[in-house]
Amino acid sequence: MRDLNGGTAPGPSPSGAEAPHDAARGRAKGTVGELGEFGLIRELTSRLTSSTAVRIGPGDDAAVVTAPDRRVVASTDILLEGRHFRRDWSTAYDVGRKAAAQNMADIAAMGAYPTALLLGLIVPVDLPATWPTELMDGIRDEAQVASAAVVGGDVVRGDSVAVSITALGDLRNNEPVTRFGAGAGDVVAVTGWLGWSAAGHAVLTRGFRSPRAFVEAHRRPEPPYHAGPAAAGLGATAMIDVSDGLIADLGHIAEASKVRIDIRSADLDVPAQMSDIGQAVGIDPLQWVLTGGEDHAIVATFPRDQKLPARWRVIGEVLAPSALPHVTVDGAPWTKAGGWDHFSTEPEH
Repeated sequence: MRDLNGGTAPGPSPSGAEAPHDAARGRAKGTVGELGEFGLIRELTSRLTSSTAVRIGPGDDAAVVTAPDRRVVASTDILLEGRHFRRDWSTAYDVGRKAAAQNMADIAAMGAYPTALLLGLIVPVDLPATWPTELMDGIRDEAQVASAAVVGGDVVRGDSVAVSITALGDLRNNEPVTRFGAGAGDVVAVTGWLGWSAAGHAVLTRGFRSPRAFVEAHRRPEPPYHAGPAAAGLGATAMIDVSDGLIADLGHIAEASKVRIDIRSADLDVPAQMSDIGQAVGIDPLQWVLTGGEDHAIVATFPRDQKLPARWRVIGEVLAPSALPHVTVDGAPWTKAGGWDHFSTEPEH
């Protein structure tokens, strides 16, 4: 076992002067086993860029990342092959983009700005060496979308592929927005896509690859990173990213805040093409919008009198707690199945 921060592995300078390899131009040859541990580390770290927050990146015992706020926001997720992704559905680059996105969405949902990512990677020795290098390209490119950088990690031999990302963020002297602050009378608003990843998953499970926009939404979610800090500036009282499904994730806010949240289905966006997919596969597309996860939209509660920019769609309201479930749809319990449970027996998207 050798960590990506280990002293013998070269990495980019703190100034970011070293450019990453182009994915086509810098393709590694052979398998991970043939490349060897240190060869793999060199391939991975040589592809990285840096950012202004990074003082020491890969190449030492640990990275050093600035924390001007003196508070660090941190989150971590694990993706397992066969559980969270399939190599016949997604490229390594797709998996890298997705792994980075879902972690940085958690940082944004606290009202913070992503700054750095750490990668924990388990790979079998017979895995083509192009797979982890293209994975790193995806992680690097998604990090750059949010002005963050990969600063180190660990590589371990295993029987199957597992990708673990730890994301760090900075609040920039603002207070974090948690799940605990929603109050009766607040409105519920969302920005980003809902149900697109679930619709794409439904397409893929039936052996198709189109409509491409929905398949790509499943392979590479595009969280609105800017929306988290922006919502904090607008006075959001509670916030979360939609990773497990809108009802499930609003349920986390409602339970933490000891309130009930009612969603108005008429205010949810169900694109015509999503309706077409639903008709083709026999699923009400509203179910994807309400219970499909992995889009990583940002949903937040705001004071009722707060004027919201056009990118925010008001979809419901916060009510006093009652005997009804924490989250209702059009005033009634949602009785259809949905929402993600990591310990269920079904494979994840």
